[in-house]
Amino acid sequence: MTTFLRFALPVYLLVFFFAAMFWRSYKTWKETGVNPYKLGNTESAHDYNGYRFRIVLVVCFIGVAIFSLAPALYPYLAPVEWLEQPILAILSLGLLTFSLVWILIAQGQMGESWCIGIDEAVKTSLVESGLFRVSRNPFFLGMRIMLVGFFLVIPNSATLAIWAVGDVLVQIQVRLEEAYLRESHGNLYAAYCFCVRRWL
Repeated sequence: MTTFLRFALPVYLLVFFFAAMFWRSYKTWKETGVNPYKLGNTESAHDYNGYRFRIVLVVCFIGVAIFSLAPALYPYLAPVEWLEQPILAILSLGLLTFSLVWILIAQGQMGESWCIGIDEAVKTSLVESGLFRVSRNPFFLGMRIMLVGFFLVIPNSATLAIWAVGDVLVQIQVRLEEAYLRESHGNLYAAYCFCVRRWL
């Protein structure tokens, strides 16, 4: 199982970032002419949170690289050995696969409203169909599931920190975006919030 994971996890990360970040953003840009990447380097809460989340993703890449390419260094990440069970690894791979599929579906249903960050210059329509009928934030829900999956598939101090910090940053980002949507869509968004829960 360990040998398989050393191959599968880097592939998963590459597929995730190509399909969920690069390809979806490129497709939205080609369809709308608007760059959907809106994370900047200002001192705003939004940009600060986005910058910290990018650090979390980089640390995730480093952790997977150590696990897969430098196994001699992996003990320095303080593995949680009692969680290193084949059945848990299989279930975790299932979580990772589910989260990726869920995220791609959510992005597809967002269509031209897809954006990395908050774009105050372009007002997009409020998406209420598909997965958005059961969750106000299906993309971020998928990200939370992915963070849990990564910790459980290679449980160590680094992936635990990634999960903990990443989840806090996702919670903050969701509240920032919901505040923007409430301001942008007014009563329509308030009614949507009344009918659909933040997560599930």
